[in-house]
Amino acid sequence: MPRPQIVDYPIFFKPYLTVLDKNLGLIDHLEATLERFERILYNVEEAKYEYRYQEGKWTLKEIVQHLIDAERVFVYRALRFSRKDEIPLPGFDENSYVDNYDSNKRSFHALCDEFCLVRRATILMFKDFDNTTLDITGTVEGNSISVKALGFICSGHVLHHLNVIEERYL
Repeated sequence: MPRPQIVDYPIFFKPYLTVLDKNLGLIDHLEATLERFERILYNVEEAKYEYRYQEGKWTLKEIVQHLIDAERVFVYRALRFSRKDEIPLPGFDENSYVDNYDSNKRSFHALCDEFCLVRRATILMFKDFDNTTLDITGTVEGNSISVKALGFICSGHVLHHLNVIEERYL
């Protein structure tokens, strides 16, 4: 399956797509980033769960909750567009989501388990899409984006945060 072209998504998402391995397809990326998430996050020592590498930065618990929230938003968009729902969708403010929910009260492993379940559901949904469905586009915040691009963005978004976690938290 060809990777999304720049016309398939808003430029804002380019960093999430350029971080991906050019030799892997959509499902392979979704599975590989899930495996890497599990390998890294389930081995984090407890002292790091609520660590902030700098004032105002998110804790690991907040990052995992953010990954859950963002995955759900991206997949909801893909679902709507795959069903040819042409109603334009708004964006979402990820900082507001973090600010308005106390992720640090949750068990770290429960957060990780929830992300893994959400990602497995994402994989099942995208496995069901054929190439015609993957090429369907919709509108988010006035920008056109394809179902396929949303799938790749799910992987690139997680990979981006895993890279930050390895560089600054572990």
